[in-house]
Amino acid sequence: DETEFRNFIVWLEDQKIRHYKIEDRGNLRNIHSDDWPKSFEKYMKDVNCPFKMQERQETVDWLLGLAVRLEYGDNADKYKDSTPDGAKNTDNTAKNAEPLINLDVNNPDFKAGVMALANLLQIQRHDDYLVMLKVKRLTQDAIAKASQSKEGLPVALEKHILGFDTGDAVLNEAAQILRLLHIEELRELQTKINEAIVAVQAIIADPKTDHRLGKVGR
Repeated sequence: DETEFRNFIVWLEDQKIRHYKIEDRGNLRNIHSDDWPKSFEKYMKDVNCPFKMQERQETVDWLLGLAVRLEYGDNADKYKDSTPDGAKNTDNTAKNAEPLINLDVNNPDFKAGVMALANLLQIQRHDDYLVMLKVKRLTQDAIAKASQSKEGLPVALEKHILGFDTGDAVLNEAAQILRLLHIEELRELQTKINEAIVAVQAIIADPKTDHRLGKVGR
C-alpha cells in the first residue's frame, strides 16, 4: 500500500535514521503531496542509497539495514556488554570456547532474533522457527556445490549493507555472501519453474491429431 509505504519511510527517518534535521523533514512527511516521489528520490540520494527509486524492495531492505546499523552505533556499549542470563556465572574461558552452550532456544528474544535474521537473509518464514535455522546448514553436498566453478557477474559487497555487525569483518562478509547465495538459489528455482510452465504450455498448445480415431489429443 502506497500510503503505508510512505508512512514507513517517514517513521524510519524520524525514529532511526534521522539524517535530516527536524525542520527539514517537512517534504518527506507530506505523504499526500504529488511531489512526494521527488522528495523521496532526493532523500535516497542524500543518504547515499545505491538503488533506484523503482527498485522498491531493494531500497526498503537497504534503508532497514542502515537503520539497524545506526541503532547499533547509538547503543554500541549496551549491545556489546549484553550477556545471556544463563551465562553470567559461567567460566569465561568455557564461555569463549562454546559461545552457544548457554543459549536458551525458548527465549522470546532468541525467537525474535531468528525471525529478524530470516528477514535480513530473505529466508521464507516457517511456523517452527527452529526449522528456519536449518535452511542454511552447510552439509557436505552444499559445500561441494559451492566449490564448483560458476560463471557470473562480480558483486560489489559494499553495496549490500548487512544491517548488523558481528564484530568480525570476515564474518560480516561471509553473512553477506550467504545471503546473496540464498537469493541466487531462489532465482534458479524460479527459472526452473518457468521452464516447467513453458514445457507444459508447449504440450497443451501442440496436440497430436489421430484422424483414424477421430480424436484430437495424446
